[in-house]
Amino acid sequence: MEEEDKVYFHEVSFIDKEGQLRTSKIPVVQELARQLKGLNHLPDKFKRVHPDHQLVTPSFALPIPTINMAKLRLVAEPQHKVRAQELAKLASVAKEWGMFLITDHGVPSNVLHGVKDVVKGFFGLPFEEKKASVGSYASVENMGYGRNFVKSEDQPLDWIDRLTMKAAPEGTSEGLHVWPQKPTNFRQAIEQYVREARKVLDDLLEVLAESLSLERHVFIQQFDTNESEINVRVNYYPPCPRPDQTLGLTPHTDASALTILMEFDTSGGLQVLKDQKWLPVKWPRDTLLVNVGDMLEIMSNGRLQSPWHRVVTQMDVERFSVALFYNPASLAEIVPVRNTTMEHESYKNVVVGDYLQHFYKISPTTEKVAIKFAKA
Repeated sequence: MEEEDKVYFHEVSFIDKEGQLRTSKIPVVQELARQLKGLNHLPDKFKRVHPDHQLVTPSFALPIPTINMAKLRLVAEPQHKVRAQELAKLASVAKEWGMFLITDHGVPSNVLHGVKDVVKGFFGLPFEEKKASVGSYASVENMGYGRNFVKSEDQPLDWIDRLTMKAAPEGTSEGLHVWPQKPTNFRQAIEQYVREARKVLDDLLEVLAESLSLERHVFIQQFDTNESEINVRVNYYPPCPRPDQTLGLTPHTDASALTILMEFDTSGGLQVLKDQKWLPVKWPRDTLLVNVGDMLEIMSNGRLQSPWHRVVTQMDVERFSVALFYNPASLAEIVPVRNTTMEHESYKNVVVGDYLQHFYKISPTTEKVAIKFAKA
C-alpha cells in the first residue's frame, strides 16, 4: 500500500447495548481529509441527516454580543455608570444567548499566540509522531489524542480530531502520557494560557452573579482554588469535501460551569441554536468566547441556561479551537441558588462527578436532556 493511501485509525472502547465492552477503529480525520482532497465524497461513517432547523446565513444572523471585561473590572467607584451599564448588558446577554464574546479580557496576545503555535505545531506532525508524542486514555474525560463520545459501530462520526488534557488541579495527570512531547513547549504554552484564563473565569463567575442581583461570591465560592478542575480540549477540523453531509461536532451543551473558547486563523463553523434556528457564531481575532455550561445552569437555578450548539464543517479551510472547561472539584456538591419567586426549586444539589458520569454516559443525545439529572 502506498504511504498516501495508508489508513490511520484511533482505537476507541465503548459498552454496547448488551453491556459488552467493544473496541472499534475510528479513521483519523486529518489523514482522511488529505486522501480525499480534490474528491467529492465522504465515507459512510461520517454521513448524517441534519436536524430540521433552519440554517440562517451569516448575512442574516444576529451578531453574538460582546462584553468588555475592562469595564466590569472598574473598582475605583463600584457604582460607576459605565460598569453598571456593562453589568446590565452582561445579564441580558447571558440570559438570552448563554454565550458571549469578551474583549479587553487581559490575556496577553503573546500567550494566545503561543497556544496557536504549539497547537499548529502538533497537528503539523506526521501521524506516527503525534501518536508517539501523546497517549490516549478512555475515561470520563477521554484524555489524550483520539476521539470521544463514540458509543456504537453505526453512530455517525464527527469530522474532527482532538486532544484532551486536564490542566488543573495540579498533578492530576501525573503518570499519564496525555501531554504532547512535541512541540517541546506544548505543555508550558497551554498551562500559561490556563493560568491567565482562570483569572478571567473567576472574574466572570463573580460578575455574572452580581449581574443577576445575587451575592457576588455565590458561584465562585463553590470553586476551591486547589481542587477545582480545568479540562483543555484542542479541536482540529480539517477541510471537508462534503460539508452538507456531516458535522464537525454533534449538537450538545457543555457539562462545565463555564467554557472559554479561542479559535485562530479561520472563523466560522460554530453555531448556536436560538429560536429553533442555527445561527453562525463568528468573532474577531484575540477575542474569546464564553459559554454557560450545565453546572452554572444548576448553580443559578435556571436563571442562566446552557446553550445547545454544534460545529459545521467547511470545504476549503481548516479550523482550530481550544476550549477550557471550568468545574468545581469532582467530589464537590454544587448547591443551586435559592429561587424565591418559585414555590418549588427547579434544581437540586448535585455532586459534580456524578453529573459528569451521567453526562458522558448518555451523550450524544438529539436534544438537551442531560440536565434533567439535576432537576428537583
